[in-house]
Amino acid sequence: MEIRQLQREEFEAAIELSQYAFQFTMSPEDLEKSKKKFKPEQTWGIFDGNDLNAKLTLLPLQVYIQGQVFDMGGIAGVATWPEKRRGGLVSRLLTHALEEMKDAGQSLSFLHPFSFAFYRKFGWETYIEYKKYIIPIDKFPAKLKTEGTVKRDVKDISDLDQVYQAYALRYNGTLVRNKEWWQERTLNKNYRTAVYYSEAGDPQGYALYKIEDKQLNCDELVYINETARRALWTYFANHDSMITQGKFIYIPADDNLPFLLDDPRIQQETVPYFMGRIVDAAAFVEKYPFEAIGEETRLTLHLTDHYAPWNEGIWTLTVNAEGQGHLDRVDSSSSSEDGIEADLSLGIQSLTTLMLGYQRPNDLYKWSRITGRGESVSALERVIPVKQTFLLDFF
Repeated sequence: MEIRQLQREEFEAAIELSQYAFQFTMSPEDLEKSKKKFKPEQTWGIFDGNDLNAKLTLLPLQVYIQGQVFDMGGIAGVATWPEKRRGGLVSRLLTHALEEMKDAGQSLSFLHPFSFAFYRKFGWETYIEYKKYIIPIDKFPAKLKTEGTVKRDVKDISDLDQVYQAYALRYNGTLVRNKEWWQERTLNKNYRTAVYYSEAGDPQGYALYKIEDKQLNCDELVYINETARRALWTYFANHDSMITQGKFIYIPADDNLPFLLDDPRIQQETVPYFMGRIVDAAAFVEKYPFEAIGEETRLTLHLTDHYAPWNEGIWTLTVNAEGQGHLDRVDSSSSSEDGIEADLSLGIQSLTTLMLGYQRPNDLYKWSRITGRGESVSALERVIPVKQTFLLDFF
């Protein structure tokens, strides 16, 4: 069997597998649109002769981590024909994708799992969850008079993106959106937009929403200050003659809206969402902005990663006084048989979840996801900045 990128003429084979695996049917019009947008070089397949047995799409994306832009390989559309399953094809594709991402300088990878347990086997780990609210209209935040104005059905992507970028930089794991992503991914669901502008005319908040069957469905509620938040909620509350409730999804896990409501007893749900994986540990650490604590931190880490062997081994992590980190290999084996004893031992999943900020070193140590010296865990705790993870997008 051969692993290779698809050719343009293999669009039909790819879409046939996707429709079967993900249980959807495209109209002739949608098929034609999809064919025009098809980028065969982004899809890798396993072929038996000319037959496509399994595939995945590898998207070249970028995300914000600690205020820095990181190249990220987004994995999507992983599918295998049922008669070819349980044969290790997806394992081969994922292993190949890791090599491709490393070669492309994508030190990080995200995916939306059909099964968290399945992808954990290959080194991915949960990195984000979001909240979902269902709020009766009579429990919406109170209407408040604010400076500035809210404009409906704004089409200017630059205004939306200006707000989004400022908001996204507050979190780890948010996507860097370009114009094509806005057009083809974010605004492709016939959303209405509402944008809050300050008195000076600067966009400072927006919402993407629909109203259906007396319910306001909001997929993005983004604001960069308290005035924008209040103005957008007042805008929503002014729909009280049209709706009975609002459904708000993709809310950051640290959102405090219930505390701000007169009656916080609303329907809430926490939803595990995407998984992340460090593809190239040394390259990731080199770019990662650690906390500048005014003195050097030096630790040895025993890192295990069965599907990306370039990460395996014992490393010295050095973070200088200014927060610049380096990961230097001490030993390339995955054991300490040569007498080198690391300060801490952990797998690539634990390294990923603590570097992204989803979990803290002390908690991972408590749960035995990190083992070793307690003082070394404390040192790691000091140099990894605290920042909430979040993602508004899907792929």
